[in-house]
Amino acid sequence: MIEIFDVSLRYDGLSVLRNIDLTLSQRRIAIVGSNGSGKSSFARLLNGLQLPTEGTVRVDGFDTRKDGKQVRKKVGFVFQNPDNQIVFPVVDEDLAFGLKNLKLAPDVIEQKVTEVLGRYDLLAFRKHSSHHLSGGQKQLVAISGVLAMEPAYIVMDEPTTLLDLRNKRRIAQVIDALEQTAIVVSHDLDFLRGFDRVIAFEDGRVVIDDTPSPALARYVERLS
Repeated sequence: MIEIFDVSLRYDGLSVLRNIDLTLSQRRIAIVGSNGSGKSSFARLLNGLQLPTEGTVRVDGFDTRKDGKQVRKKVGFVFQNPDNQIVFPVVDEDLAFGLKNLKLAPDVIEQKVTEVLGRYDLLAFRKHSSHHLSGGQKQLVAISGVLAMEPAYIVMDEPTTLLDLRNKRRIAQVIDALEQTAIVVSHDLDFLRGFDRVIAFEDGRVVIDDTPSPALARYVERLS
């Protein structure tokens, strides 16, 4: 469970989030909002990439401010642009990077990399240049790198924005099949209709929090 207690966030005196109180426990949670609404900043709070100016974020009891290392083990983060996440020039080297930081044995790392690449039909690309893959393949590599670390929660910031329709559907299928709790920031409302919960942000505040059908209908109405 991820708990957000009276959280506010400011950058250079500018208020980005205001008095957010939420408990995130559903399996699939969507975060929506216009550009500048605070949704991406909120997502970064969930694994300690961003710390609140005021208030507290806890992941299974761990405080992001005090227990950053434990929180980052529990919450994986997938960036909008996979080129910002993929570090190494070869696919399997990139996936192994985080596992090496966990001090795992080489044979265990090899096993985990092979398993996650096989899950997403990427075994044939394990020795390929990471940055010469297609957009959909890059996003799958970025997701695979996070999943190899076996987090309990995965936060994704606009995972389908840069993809064509076929790859959007592929990523949607991947997210739907995840065993972990997935918290997904997205503008793609059709993609979110099968989620358990939709939270909408506006001017740094939560303005809608409901199941998808009523939440998305109200959200579209607010935009019109």
